[in-house]
Amino acid sequence: MDFNCGSFNVVVVVMTLVSVAVVKGYGGEGEGWETAHATFYGGGDASGTMGGACGYGNLYSQGYGTNTAALSTALFNNGFACGSCYEIKCVGDSNSCLPGSIVVTATNFCPPNNALPNNAGGWCNPPQQHFDLSQPVFQNIAQYKAGIVPVSYRRVACNRNGGIRFTINGHSYFNLVLITNVGGAGDVQAVAIKGSRSTAWQAMSRNWGQNWQSNSYLDGQSLSFMVTTSDGRQLVSNNVAPPNWSFGQTFAGSQF
Repeated sequence: MDFNCGSFNVVVVVMTLVSVAVVKGYGGEGEGWETAHATFYGGGDASGTMGGACGYGNLYSQGYGTNTAALSTALFNNGFACGSCYEIKCVGDSNSCLPGSIVVTATNFCPPNNALPNNAGGWCNPPQQHFDLSQPVFQNIAQYKAGIVPVSYRRVACNRNGGIRFTINGHSYFNLVLITNVGGAGDVQAVAIKGSRSTAWQAMSRNWGQNWQSNSYLDGQSLSFMVTTSDGRQLVSNNVAPPNWSFGQTFAGSQF
């Protein structure tokens, strides 16, 4: 009984290292619990969760593993919520809920289904707050047969291993940088790039998910990045990519 919300999948091939999210208070947002519902998708091995609207590609090789979720419109924030972390526990259903909580990273979008009512299949319809979890992580908090369960959730900090990862795709005059493995708030809100031949930061625009673009010619220059997350914190990774970088490579920077 797979209550798949039809989460959006786009395949993007990237290379990065392992990251892990753990329960940890995250400022003001980590204090209070809010109510939502959760379903699952992607199969028992979570292979159906690969790709996704955040652009992370293979979630196993990225280090996100199966502790992932597709967010409803109310939570997804047009993709700006990608990379944020949530602690979730099943509540109010003694027949379906299991003890304990999970921590997941937002990696996908659960689109609305306006043909169905909000309480009968249109789980991700606005204004509902809903998590479409990978099946393995759903089964850590609820019985498989439940399909959908009420949950409580709160934002928590993302604790990652290693630095922020910058995967440079595209071509000259179109640098498309996928940003992954972001700690702290996790959700990147703004990015700036600077080549070694310049002293000025250039704002990048968000293309989709956590893919950020610059139309400047930066070939043959070492690259620095300035990342801003939703809590307003900024982090600079200087000269992350050496002058001989090439498209398709991934580089590790600093970490929150």
